[in-house]
Amino acid sequence: MRRPAFAVFLFIAQAACIHAPQKPALTRAADYLWSEQAADGGWHSRTYGLLRSGQSLTPFVLEALLEIPEDVYQRPAAKVDGAIAFIRRNMTSAGVVGMMDPAIPDYPNYATALSLRVLCRWRPAGWQRDAARMVECLRRQQFTEQNGWSRDDRAYGAWGMGGAELRPPDTGHVDLSMTRHVLEALRAAGIPASDPVFERARVFLNRCQNFDARHSADADGGFFFSTTEFDTNKAGHDGKSFRSYGTTTADGILALNAAGMPPDDARLRAATRWLTSHHRDMDVPGFIGEAYQRWPRGLSFYYAAVSTRAFRTLELTVDRKVADGLEKMQRSDGSWANTENLVKEDDPLIASAFAVSALVADRGTK
Repeated sequence: MRRPAFAVFLFIAQAACIHAPQKPALTRAADYLWSEQAADGGWHSRTYGLLRSGQSLTPFVLEALLEIPEDVYQRPAAKVDGAIAFIRRNMTSAGVVGMMDPAIPDYPNYATALSLRVLCRWRPAGWQRDAARMVECLRRQQFTEQNGWSRDDRAYGAWGMGGAELRPPDTGHVDLSMTRHVLEALRAAGIPASDPVFERARVFLNRCQNFDARHSADADGGFFFSTTEFDTNKAGHDGKSFRSYGTTTADGILALNAAGMPPDDARLRAATRWLTSHHRDMDVPGFIGEAYQRWPRGLSFYYAAVSTRAFRTLELTVDRKVADGLEKMQRSDGSWANTENLVKEDDPLIASAFAVSALVADRGTK
């Protein structure tokens, strides 16, 4: 008896679905992120109003996409150019990104640093001129003598959120993550490690590290988040010092590297020991006590990206627990999202960009 034509077609279609190979995780992620690019060239959060403008989110997503090697994913040049055009439209004449609405700054130092990095990576026409302006505005934002700060001030050498240049005693928000992003951007722009901007930054980096060269047993070598704000150090205080934890220690390693510290530097070696001895998977190490137990998962996508990058920078062998975990957690549309909303990782644009960076860095580890 002849099988009905429709039944034959359905059988063939089902067989094709069963045997069709699934695209690699990075390819699916890139497809997702590019599909979320708006007609104006930017990426705009549907989850957080502050990120709806796209000023900080666009260079953040674009940088992750540009990290993917071209032998893995062919970059859509027209879309990249559209994103660069969006960034340039949202840059002030002084070179600041994130200040198009002065009443609602969109992480201007972070946005400017990320924008500087993507310009240096993509190098569109006229990029040197824009990059030079960005470098100068980031220099002006550093807490140094130029703005009335002395080396005795806890914020000295660091960067904060950006916007108006702050003078003593008003530090605003100052943290290690923001500082690390600026340092890496300045190095990407070709500023040599001998430049005084890095020596000044190392003053702040040293203060964020639990390190004592004379009494190493009293300090673990890890990093904490901020010297100026008690509550932003997410792992808390042990009665003597702020506790070291995973995201900040990985940030500290990358910041020390960007600031020109050699591989055999005692501080860098101490931070490396802390990270390698505490690292497990995407759960962020360093959190002790019931009050802190949301943080290991709440920071997990940031940690996946920054820890894997730190291992790659250190040229260390790392297992694939992070990459394997990400591949298992990827959603059907190619995105990721954190169930915790502590640091906005429940926004799939944020979690997915972090995941892409982690997977790219995993490919580069030995």
